[in-house]
Amino acid sequence: VLQAMGLFSEGVRSGRIRGCMGRAFTDVVSIGIGGSDLGPAMAVRALAPYHDGPRCHFVANVDGADLGDLLLRLDPETTLFLVVSKTFTTQETMTNACSARAWIVDVLGAAALQDHFVAISTNREKAIDFGLSPERIFGFWDWVGGRYSVWSAVGLSLMMAIGERSFAAFLAGAHAMDRHFVEAPLHENMPVIMALIGIWYRSFLNYPAYAVLPYDQRLARFPAYLQQLDMESNGKSVDSAGATVSYPTGPIVFGEAGTNGQHAFYQLIHQGNTIIPCDFLLAANPTHASDAHHLVLSANCFAQAEALMRGKTEAEVRTELAARGGASETIERLVPHRVFGGNRPSNMLLYRQLDPAMLGRLIALYEHKIFVQGVVFDVNSFDQWGVELGKELATLLLPMLVDRQQLTEKDASTSGLVHTYHAMRS
Repeated sequence: VLQAMGLFSEGVRSGRIRGCMGRAFTDVVSIGIGGSDLGPAMAVRALAPYHDGPRCHFVANVDGADLGDLLLRLDPETTLFLVVSKTFTTQETMTNACSARAWIVDVLGAAALQDHFVAISTNREKAIDFGLSPERIFGFWDWVGGRYSVWSAVGLSLMMAIGERSFAAFLAGAHAMDRHFVEAPLHENMPVIMALIGIWYRSFLNYPAYAVLPYDQRLARFPAYLQQLDMESNGKSVDSAGATVSYPTGPIVFGEAGTNGQHAFYQLIHQGNTIIPCDFLLAANPTHASDAHHLVLSANCFAQAEALMRGKTEAEVRTELAARGGASETIERLVPHRVFGGNRPSNMLLYRQLDPAMLGRLIALYEHKIFVQGVVFDVNSFDQWGVELGKELATLLLPMLVDRQQLTEKDASTSGLVHTYHAMRS
């Protein structure tokens, strides 16, 4: 599959593989959701300096605005769609894929489908029924969960953006972390150490949340990627044998890139009464031209880690305010508001530069960390039944919205919401 991906990707990038009107593809639209979207979307953005292929776009939300707003900017003759769905039945993905297919057919005709659509799926039959050529279907093992799939054919959009060679470096970086995880002694093993620190914070100190703070704008989607990786893998209330667990099995994961977060939620991290451990991520060398910007960014990153660790005592606040010539009454009133408790934990992941190999290392580091935590918690990190329930209920509710069927089997709350919804649409 990897070889087939390389041949197809290089064919598109070189212009050898073209649209039905003979024009080279300038834009690739990846349609997926969850792990079929978060991984490649995050990686494509992270490795923007290495792009030398077609422009890559990502559509996930079933809200028609996500796809509709994008299509307004694209030319169907030069647009290639990747439909990324393990089963090729995911409701949100297939709804968007059908709309994209209609957009192509309306302009270029039904015969254009096989030139302008690619499937990344384990369900070849469904993809062929959709109208795709068997040669344009890229598979992967059916036991690979979406959130662990960016290394597979799901990463085709990334390969198209950065090329086969850089994609190989991405995989090699991940493999290097795989070897470290397998071979390093436990006291030097990064995934194990990070996992045990996280377990200590969550299960023993009862810290409910955990922040991922990349000081790199191109890693802006990394917190969302890790949010799914962690919370979908280990957000369980029963162990691997089905018995109810008596301990929390995962934190609430959130984050934001760089100084944006400082002006949003850092206030609570510094002075709130809930302690939130943090991971800071920083490259020593930027992948953009302005080193002056990077030095300011780096100073902010180190300063935040220092402030969380050291805090500021009452004595330091009083000395600082007195030096400004404040009245004693004003000083006493302000002191409680300007004291920082400190002793708030953080990790600093410092690396040379965010290149394809380093991104591979970072993703694999967190994958193995979460795996270790799942083993210690004794939960199955590779199922996600909580996701499935909402999908099942949505499938049952859809006919009630389309055909206004009777809601005889629904509870009063859901029935009331649907009736009000219909009233507002009439």
